[in-house]
Amino acid sequence: MFDYIHDPSEIYQQSFATVRAEADLSGLSEAEATVAVRLIHSCGEPAITSNLVFSEGAVEAGRDALAGEASVLVDAEMVAHGIIRARLPAGNAVICTLNEDGVREAAIDKKTTRSAAAVDLWPDRLGDGLVAIGNAPTALFRLLELLKEGAPPPALICGFPVGFVGAAESKDALIECAARWDIPFITLKGRLGGSAMAAACVNALSGLAGAGDA
Repeated sequence: MFDYIHDPSEIYQQSFATVRAEADLSGLSEAEATVAVRLIHSCGEPAITSNLVFSEGAVEAGRDALAGEASVLVDAEMVAHGIIRARLPAGNAVICTLNEDGVREAAIDKKTTRSAAAVDLWPDRLGDGLVAIGNAPTALFRLLELLKEGAPPPALICGFPVGFVGAAESKDALIECAARWDIPFITLKGRLGGSAMAAACVNALSGLAGAGDA
């Protein structure tokens, strides 16, 4: 009844060819462009390249961390489920603390979100880990607060919270603070973001680490 492409291989190839044809990847390194293409593919919007921010050496830091068995800390189950486990180069652990015991009660007690309370369980796992935030601005804000208080810095922060309240502001804070603290980061300025983009960022880094096509 409908004329559409059925073959998954052809869909894959045409999708990424279209992204590369329509996106302005100038000014990005080859590795950054690889990540950018994955991010565009996850949201369908080539124009995001104008708002993508990579700190110097961020892609390499994330790639090397994954190759070195770094854990991946995520703010939402949707991010965790979007990460392709077969692509992780070292069987890396993917950790989401959102539903761990006591998190809901801690959020109520501290008058904050569950996402922010879940980040309070991260400090012992942060050092040299990789963080991917794709949902809650409060999770990113809380992470920055913990780092300011002396928590060990992760190898990379992939900051893609989405929404109308705090998303743009949390990413602006990431850019400012991480640059000052010399913590590698990848983020998308503005309100756009989401779990699919955060997972796509990790998947692209996994591919660059040698576990499969990026």
